[in-house]
Amino acid sequence: MLTELMQSLSSDIILGLAQAGAAIVLCLAVVLLCRWFAVHVERETAISLARGLVQMVFVGVVLALLLHGNLLVGVLILLAMMFAAAVTASRRAPAIKDALLLCFYAIAAGAGIVIAGMIATGTLTADIAVLVPVGSMIIANAMNACSQSIERFRSDVAAHVGQVEAGLALGADPAVTVAPYVQSAVYASLLPRLDMLKSLGLVWIPGVMAGMMVSGASPVYAGIYQFVIVAMILAACGITGLVVTLLIRNRAFSPAAQLMLRPGDSRKPVPVPVNAR
Repeated sequence: MLTELMQSLSSDIILGLAQAGAAIVLCLAVVLLCRWFAVHVERETAISLARGLVQMVFVGVVLALLLHGNLLVGVLILLAMMFAAAVTASRRAPAIKDALLLCFYAIAAGAGIVIAGMIATGTLTADIAVLVPVGSMIIANAMNACSQSIERFRSDVAAHVGQVEAGLALGADPAVTVAPYVQSAVYASLLPRLDMLKSLGLVWIPGVMAGMMVSGASPVYAGIYQFVIVAMILAACGITGLVVTLLIRNRAFSPAAQLMLRPGDSRKPVPVPVNAR
């Protein structure tokens, strides 16, 4: 019996690697096509493909080992995912002090509140086989919302330095001078999720619903459950986008109300001298 099981697993792994190889070949063909039009993403694509494959194999091994763990194990896995997501999102804010912590706080607030609410209402169970995959979807979307909020806020402020500094020179509160850019950053983080919710069932049928239907669940219930997950993703992204934008806004100014975000500054903040305003 054990020998048959090992042979079955081995054949599945070989088949999976062959399918992954075909997917990589297709991606590389697209990269070559992009290069023909002077779009150079060869190095980043190669790194992304390698990391993605290795990380997913590692996750599969970990989940296989921890498949029957308790709620505490599941929470620890989700916290590790949140930290990894914060590391990725914080790269969008190299000029912001403690960007990693700010991103972690925002992602933990958005994804953590939503996941805890889903567990409390029974939408999610403590079973790792359900908690981790669904939780990872919420965390991944919160990470994207975090990155989009940071990038939009940083670029908008950098593009309107003159207006912001004019408001500061007239005595306006720093939060007031960047209020329009806070609003646009949060909206930018929500827009993809709003479109995703609008197109749900019309443009795409998500994997959770398809998986539930394959496993024998009622198609109607599977559709309702998928709606709940997408709605919770929207909520998580809204919380994450708002929290990270407000945290970044507080770090965009010095204690003397000097604007720290400068156009073209991608490494460290450069405060504006007081006599230059």
